[in-house]
Amino acid sequence: MLDPSTIQRRTLRLLFVTQIISGVGVATGSTVGALLAADLAGVAVSGLAGSAVVVGAALFALPATAIVRRRGRRPSLAAGYLVAAVGAMLVVVAALRSSIPLLFSGFFLFGGATTANLQARYAAVDLAPAPLRGRHLSWIVWATTLGAVAGPQFAAFSGTALVGYGVPTLAAPFFFSALLLAGAGLVLLIFLRPDPAIVAGTGGAGGQSTETGGVGRALKVVLAHAPATLGVSAMAIGQLVMTGVMAMTPVHIKSAGHDAAHTLRIVGVVLSFHIAGMYAFAPLMGWLTDRLGRRPVIFLGVVLLLGACALAGTAGHNTAQLAAGLMVVGLGWSASTVAGSTLVSESVPPELRASAQGLSDLIMGLAGATAGALSGAIVSVWSYATLTLVAAVASVLMIVWVALIRRRQ
Repeated sequence: MLDPSTIQRRTLRLLFVTQIISGVGVATGSTVGALLAADLAGVAVSGLAGSAVVVGAALFALPATAIVRRRGRRPSLAAGYLVAAVGAMLVVVAALRSSIPLLFSGFFLFGGATTANLQARYAAVDLAPAPLRGRHLSWIVWATTLGAVAGPQFAAFSGTALVGYGVPTLAAPFFFSALLLAGAGLVLLIFLRPDPAIVAGTGGAGGQSTETGGVGRALKVVLAHAPATLGVSAMAIGQLVMTGVMAMTPVHIKSAGHDAAHTLRIVGVVLSFHIAGMYAFAPLMGWLTDRLGRRPVIFLGVVLLLGACALAGTAGHNTAQLAAGLMVVGLGWSASTVAGSTLVSESVPPELRASAQGLSDLIMGLAGATAGALSGAIVSVWSYATLTLVAAVASVLMIVWVALIRRRQ
């Protein structure tokens, strides 16, 4: 039997590789999702594309958590990627048939990849030493950078790769997403052995968590412990602001009147900066989380979100300022997610850890889904600038909440 430190090193290496693969897959499809929905269903409901993905990710967190508790991390992560691959193929079929119900069904299933990506960060801390939890978690978040930054650029190429087969430019990237996500799922299913959750005793047939309750009990524990509540709240507000602003940025860029190919190029540049902000500086956020503490980094993240709303909201169609604003949004999300995830993971008993992690991802998903659903309507009725103002108000409320908790403690 391998010692836990050896298993942890092997787990981190495997998660790092699969996060790169899945990062390309998720980002490639996400780049064109809102644009495809706008073409088929109209701008007013284009925000629902992101919402469908986020709702799928949120709801899949429940069965994913149940799988962890009963079978471990390996089948849970693999299932998320394979479900998402099926969803990506449904999006392609929907575009070929101009079927809106099938389109949103595909987006919904595509959210399984987001669930798996988020759960991977928790797999990284199952066996991590307490002083290194923030850094180990952040390295897996950072790994997504290598794939996710390339994804929007790959979308422009892949959009024209299947033109000869009759696949629309905005749907073709999802075909390649399906291949990449299926590959990531199979690699994990075959090679993630021993399972870190089973070794840690927090999941699988040998884990206590199978018998001690699920998400319902975890909710009671989270609400009863201020650190856990703060961690979940930080992740939720980060997801809400990031999803709302990011989902409508491609539509805002399209309103400048460029043709589809040029729009894709601009969207690719802007979203590459955004994704770099989300993931590239995750190791720094992890180091700060371990060095300064979880709460100061959460506060930093929310302040960054507020500044990002000001940048993006006043950018108009200035590509450079939009890219800067979206990058800062990503930085704020990274800080709040890394610090919040670490705080949640260490603030609940081991036997409830997997359930609390699933609960946090569910709440994150619902917050993001709400933002995505409202963002399209806000932009359609008012403007992109109004959307960023609403997001800024949400950020200010979170700053007040963090300050109140720090003062009480």
